[in-house]
Amino acid sequence: MRIALAQINTTVGDLDGNRALIVSRLDEARSSGADLVLFPELAVTSYPPEDLLLRPGFVRAARRSLEEIAAASTGISALVGVPWFDGDLYNACAICADGEVKAVYRKRFLPNYGVFDEERYFAAVRDLVLLRLGEALVGVTICEDMWQPGPPATDLALAGAQLLVNVSASPFHVGKEREREEMFQQRARDTSSFVAFVNAVGGQDELVFDGHSCVLDDEGEVLARAPGFEEALLVVDLDPTAAIGRRLSETRRRALAREQDRPPTAIEVVLTVPGTVKTPANGGVAQLVDDLEQMRLALELGLRDYVDKNGFSEIVVGLSGGIDSALTAALAVQSLGADRIHGVSMPSRFSSEGTRADAQRLAESLGIDFREIAIEGIVSQFDRALERSFGDRPRDLTEENLQARARGVLLMALSNKFGWLVVATGNKSELSVGYATLYGDMAGGFALLKDVFKTDVFRLARHLNERSGCELIPQSIIDRAPSAELRDNQLDQDSLPPYPELDKVLEAYVELDRSREELLQDGFDAGVVDRALALIDRAEYKRRQAPPGVKLRPKAFGRDRRTPITNRWRG
Repeated sequence: MRIALAQINTTVGDLDGNRALIVSRLDEARSSGADLVLFPELAVTSYPPEDLLLRPGFVRAARRSLEEIAAASTGISALVGVPWFDGDLYNACAICADGEVKAVYRKRFLPNYGVFDEERYFAAVRDLVLLRLGEALVGVTICEDMWQPGPPATDLALAGAQLLVNVSASPFHVGKEREREEMFQQRARDTSSFVAFVNAVGGQDELVFDGHSCVLDDEGEVLARAPGFEEALLVVDLDPTAAIGRRLSETRRRALAREQDRPPTAIEVVLTVPGTVKTPANGGVAQLVDDLEQMRLALELGLRDYVDKNGFSEIVVGLSGGIDSALTAALAVQSLGADRIHGVSMPSRFSSEGTRADAQRLAESLGIDFREIAIEGIVSQFDRALERSFGDRPRDLTEENLQARARGVLLMALSNKFGWLVVATGNKSELSVGYATLYGDMAGGFALLKDVFKTDVFRLARHLNERSGCELIPQSIIDRAPSAELRDNQLDQDSLPPYPELDKVLEAYVELDRSREELLQDGFDAGVVDRALALIDRAEYKRRQAPPGVKLRPKAFGRDRRTPITNRWRG
């Protein structure tokens, strides 16, 4: 049989646009001679539609859109993810063929951890659906169904399925594509089945879906793999009945069958096989890339889709001459193109000639619009307005934050006047410990580096320069010690532990939930641990007000890590 995996970039709520995209790929799959085409989980609405699913009108509109998609399924069968209401709401996969919806499979395992909240919206059932295409039997699953060892995958195999298909919207974090593939390899071996996995691709608010759809044989060998972070139609020829030979010699499956009270029963849907003569199609195996390239691709895709899907034409970035704003601007140029980026330098009397010059050099290197708006006069006006209220109190962090907030006001004014999206430039290290000014450098509609540790900011900057074969980001920016330049001779390390030490503690405490005692047992310096933990716990109120940003790590601020603001636990 020939299957096609339609790795598509849909938009939440755009039922018309999603339907047009699905039908277009369905036509392309039919032209390629495919017997069966797979679309991602909830492709009709895009994933995750969140509380749109609580609106009956939205669910009804999704059903109507599915019916139009099904009408196009002539000469080919299609599996299409859709929210399905039948007494309750289900995360479902519609089996479309001969111009109609033949059957519906409803998801069994609903993830309710990390970024997932499916139990809020869907009911779960124990459906088993088998598709018969000629001699092949195909078992249908949705995303989390295959992450669970055992049923439904094992039940489908015991019921006769030789190919397990998984329609999914599996969000990205660094290394996720390898984790997924290893899991599917294990499922293929455990069930002696071929496996076909189709994933969504694209950005949705904080989430990025990385694609990497793949097909594996019954021994877990990858037969085909789509590229990551881009749309693709992966067309593959396979003979799932080849799994029968392995099953005859694999006795563990029989032992599993004996443990069941009765054989699993499945709804069987007979689908027409077109029977056209085809030239061979093997799909190809796209190469996986290293973690730095994954981060680059995810950041660029996440920014591009956030900007485009929300209707922005251009963005504006504050350029300080430092590494964070330089990396943000460089990634934005690669994502959107130089003609859509505006860079603004906003020097104060504490800005060095080096950083002012580097901000302009960066803009010239990237080929972006550049302007300089000095803030000294604005800050002086603030000082005069507050002079009587402040009295004889000494200058402190207040005056530093006034400078950051003056810059935030200017960037937001440009946004209001020209419709540009302000992209904030802070990184995960700063956000973790609150080394950022609320309504100042945190101002913006999107925080591109929100889930990038400072040490990775430097690594990514060097990676971009290596890829481009030139100093896309001036080396002087990379070499300079980080500084907010809000007072004379200021360096980040005056207020924070060195970033290489700090980031290791942050990763352990924020992402791995290690306690203070465990961190000390792990060998971390007690002084660094105590400083970092106190800063992290105090800064939760800031993080709640930060813009969304691309999720890169297994636990990101926002959807993943939900810590109370009012909280006296200091363990």
